[in-house]
Amino acid sequence: MIRRLLTLLLPVAFVLVAAVAVPIGTVIAHQRTQDVYVDRLADASRFASLARTALEAGREDTLAQELARYRELYDTPVAVVSPAEELVVGSEPPGRLREIVESAGEISAVRLALAGERPGAPATVWPWTTEALVVAEPIGRDSEVEGAIVVAVSPDGLGASVLRSWGWLALISLVPLVLLAAAAMPLSRWVLRPIGRLDAATTAVTSGDLEVHVDAERGPPELRRLTESFNTMVAVVRGALERQRSFVSEASHQLRNPLASLRLAVENLAPHLTTDTAREAHAVAVDETMVMHRMLNSLLAATRLESITGTDAVEVAAVIDTRVSRWRALGDTRGFTVATDVPAGVWVQAPAGGLGSILDELFSNAIRLSRGSRVEIRLRPEGPDSARLMVLDDGEGLPEEEREAALARFWRSSRHQNTEGTGLGLAIVADLVRQSGGRLELEEGLRSGERPGFGVVITLPRTEAREDDQHDEHGEHDQHDEHDQHGEHDQRDQDEGVAGRGGQGEGDDGTER
Repeated sequence: MIRRLLTLLLPVAFVLVAAVAVPIGTVIAHQRTQDVYVDRLADASRFASLARTALEAGREDTLAQELARYRELYDTPVAVVSPAEELVVGSEPPGRLREIVESAGEISAVRLALAGERPGAPATVWPWTTEALVVAEPIGRDSEVEGAIVVAVSPDGLGASVLRSWGWLALISLVPLVLLAAAAMPLSRWVLRPIGRLDAATTAVTSGDLEVHVDAERGPPELRRLTESFNTMVAVVRGALERQRSFVSEASHQLRNPLASLRLAVENLAPHLTTDTAREAHAVAVDETMVMHRMLNSLLAATRLESITGTDAVEVAAVIDTRVSRWRALGDTRGFTVATDVPAGVWVQAPAGGLGSILDELFSNAIRLSRGSRVEIRLRPEGPDSARLMVLDDGEGLPEEEREAALARFWRSSRHQNTEGTGLGLAIVADLVRQSGGRLELEEGLRSGERPGFGVVITLPRTEAREDDQHDEHGEHDQHDEHDQHGEHDQRDQDEGVAGRGGQGEGDDGTER
């Protein structure tokens, strides 16, 4: 934006300066020509008086010496021409002086002088002019003309003088341009600073930070009004999201107890059913109440995930260390081998407090839906700017045409229609990753025979480690180790999380017993 503004301002300033400098340059050339013409005309008048006296007294030699000295002093040839346009006395050889006069195209000026008239104002001499400036003065008294004095001014010296003046004019003209260019940068930054703050705030909002507020006290009035409107818009969106999440959470909580009572009442009908048809209908009713219960729990879990805003710098290895023991314990109960390949010291920018939850859900998704026997978590740095975090299994996987659809909310694979879930989890995880500046991709996993496996690949921006973040990670690690030692982890939360494979299955992470 600053470059565009400067690109617009500087050419306009150049045109304005040129609009002033070009007329001044023209006036300078006219003035220099006029000054030289008037000066040489005065000299020609003096020589005309001397020539009349010398010609009457027959002292042409004295006149020739005077003209020669003038030639040496001013580098300007002078000659006395007879009424027949023949050279009488000159400071140059006859042929040379005639070449100068005739090449100038000013023989008419000589003829006017021989006719007893003075020529008018001369043409302006420019730096590129090649014709001499000819000044002619009649010799004689009253109407009797005895000849003419011809002064031929070379255009080289006069053109060089004009060119030097133009050079100084150009330097002086550069001063306002330089001052404008120097002032344009801070001025442009001042004008665009509110836009820069709005841009940074917009970026923060797209990352999920709805607590951002832009200072609307500085800058032009129009931008201050725009900033106030932006702050109002963010506040309205934040309030709407908070009300939406609050409604979903409260509604889910309020429905849990009535639904649990309904489920208990339906289950208590079992002893009173006497026919097979009634028992089958009773089983269907119980299953439906369980599906509704899981739906409520999924909505609660989704609300918790969506409430994550902002990003934190975290060390991936430290986050995985706090959870790998639970993953392996859960894998043992399901017949899975759990392996990790995560180098230490790789820090990434991840959803605030959410990377561990994301990995929990992806791991739970893998062991519940893959129908395989192995899960691997890998981390691969990709240069200084990003790192790829992969959760891979050796199960059935998803066809390529279903992978893109798997990131849509409420989508479920046709092969998992009978699997518990609502189709929210993976889409929410993908949104969280995007909000932190990363991306989530679905690929093949650990190929085993004809089974391609399934892989969730998360690419996150790398960042520098901060001392306070290191303390937080170590503290979290110690806390989780202590919990593992006392057996306080609820494996059901790991086993039945919200994020399913494209919604192929989200678990009952809070089912009342």
